[in-house]
Amino acid sequence: MDTWQELSALVEERLKAMSRGERGVFAAGVAERLMSWHEGLPTDEQAPFTVGLRPLLNSVWEGVLGDSTAFSVVKHRVAEYMLSEYCHNDGQDGPDDADESAAAATLYAAHAYLFGCHDFANWAGRRAVEAVDQHLEFLAEQEEDELVPDSDEALTSELQRQLRDLDLIANYSKDLRYSSVGLPMDTSIRLRVELRAPLSGRE
Repeated sequence: MDTWQELSALVEERLKAMSRGERGVFAAGVAERLMSWHEGLPTDEQAPFTVGLRPLLNSVWEGVLGDSTAFSVVKHRVAEYMLSEYCHNDGQDGPDDADESAAAATLYAAHAYLFGCHDFANWAGRRAVEAVDQHLEFLAEQEEDELVPDSDEALTSELQRQLRDLDLIANYSKDLRYSSVGLPMDTSIRLRVELRAPLSGRE
């Protein structure tokens, strides 16, 4: 069986070969899974900055699925972040709100949509892997008797999920190749059903 490191390299290779539209959908799907998990936490454990990015993620979805009017909305919301105190080069001395996994993945997804670079989509995927690792560390620190899942198996499972997502997205490559310039409304609606729902699911 491939190691999780090998699978990570395969995900990156696949993303490099895809169109910008496909990369954007992949990144949005990863960000959605992380955001949905975060929104499922008890209210007092949710990070206000992360939850506040939900409108941005919704706009990214609209854009990657063919609504060209979303570009301006995403651009402005990313600019607001860039001009805020949360975008900084102060290291540990600055606020770390944007470094939360769902928040970071959402911002990467927005950049993947705006600029089309494979790096942003790949970094979104890596944040999901990091989130799994961080969750396992949290479980290991608890004083409960629950068995902590094997780290390699858990990371491998996440990357296998990402590869399945890429397989699904590839089936729509013809529609997504030029999605950034807009798609017919009926096509966007169909993609919302056939892509957003399955990519957003936990399993």
